[in-house]
Amino acid sequence: MRLFMQTKPTGADAPRYYQLVLQQDLLGGWTLFREWGQQGSRASSKREVYLERDAALTAFEHARDAQLRRGFHVMFSQGFEGPHAR
Repeated sequence: MRLFMQTKPTGADAPRYYQLVLQQDLLGGWTLFREWGQQGSRASSKREVYLERDAALTAFEHARDAQLRRGFHVMFSQGFEGPHAR
């Protein structure tokens, strides 16, 4: 699953972005990748590993909801049908 969110540009500043990617690894675990920053600038990232799909999906949804509350808007989503697809 992949979700790309972005803020609206303000004045001369480029918009900020936040990307979430949830992937299953070869051993059956799940990895949640987070990447954020300002368009055209250096990005920050974080990787979290989960043994269970439900725990990984809960972390994905929590991260998504937190960024939506901060004013980010979904620009692109891939790999799931809705906010609570399981």
